[in-house]
Amino acid sequence: MFSRSITLSVIILILFTSLQISAQTQTNGSQANSVVSAVPFLLITPDARSGSMGDAGVAVEGDANSSSINVSKLAFLKNDYGFGISYSPWLKNLVPDINLAYLSGYYKLSSRNTIAASMRYFSLGSINLIDEKQQDLGSFSPSELALDVSFVRSFGENFALGTTLRYIYSNLGSNQFAGNQQSAAGSAVAADISGIYKRKTQIFNTDAILSVGTNISNIGTKMSYSSSGLNYSLPTNFKIGGASTFFIDNLSEFTFALDFNKLLVPTQPIYDANGNITSGKDPNRSVPASIFGSFSDAPGGVSEELKEVGIGTGVEYRYNKQFALRAGYHYENPNKGDARYFTLGAGLKYNVVNIDLSYLLANSQNSPLANTLRFSLLFNFGSSKGTL
Repeated sequence: MFSRSITLSVIILILFTSLQISAQTQTNGSQANSVVSAVPFLLITPDARSGSMGDAGVAVEGDANSSSINVSKLAFLKNDYGFGISYSPWLKNLVPDINLAYLSGYYKLSSRNTIAASMRYFSLGSINLIDEKQQDLGSFSPSELALDVSFVRSFGENFALGTTLRYIYSNLGSNQFAGNQQSAAGSAVAADISGIYKRKTQIFNTDAILSVGTNISNIGTKMSYSSSGLNYSLPTNFKIGGASTFFIDNLSEFTFALDFNKLLVPTQPIYDANGNITSGKDPNRSVPASIFGSFSDAPGGVSEELKEVGIGTGVEYRYNKQFALRAGYHYENPNKGDARYFTLGAGLKYNVVNIDLSYLLANSQNSPLANTLRFSLLFNFGSSKGTL
């Protein structure tokens, strides 16, 4: 009970404290967690397949879970419609009942046009609330939710674009008071813009498919969690990557993936003792200014901007398109999140059903993500409406 209360208190403190105050507590804008945003659960990869490849997958062949990483990949699916269910216990080394659930589905209107919808639900379990006089205030279940609708269109055999509209709801505070501020549920709307290009080729006399994909996600309104009206940026994120699939023979194929990832939100500047900015830029900017300024606002200049780029890479071996083994590695700079871990996974296809599992390998003493499991169950139906 005590650890649960501490966990919620930390979450509320982080979300309710203004960006200005948070930055002033730092002596160097390069310190860890100097990129601050609301609803970071939107950055979690729910798909077990991508999760087992170091969270890479923006250009990997699509499936029913593609809405979570690059919805434009749905344009090249062979089946008419399908849906997926994913689940992951999250941060279980800290709290036993935090979890992420993801439900997605798609339908091909024609050979060119596809629609999709998805729901992401992040639960922080149940918490007993106690006031400063140790009086029981009952229980509360903090949670966050994102609802998506998407449209995808292909332009020939090799290129497709997709767009997603998203509604976000975050309820973490149960209308409680923290200091002089009353917590409130936050809400926002956002959009994603994504694309993919792929082509068939030969490399070393081996048939292959080369792909390049990109996704700019969570472009939207700011969010407030308190009665004071302090606004926080959404975790607008730029992901770009490539993938190469080699068809060794009629049964075996290897896929190699590499993704680069950068948050398009303000980096916290350096403040002096009087609260004046001595290096960097004011983080309280409009959404467009925050996005475009995120490439040049780090106090440490270009070297610090490069530290904000995360890397995910992975490899997948598939046999007869029915059985898969996967491995990957994810890296973030120690001063910019410090999420560094290996991943493993496997997949099995039987008839219309795909089952995927991923496992995260990290030092359990240093990483709360250690031993994280992700499960995905995919269903695909209908014959192909044809490709161009």
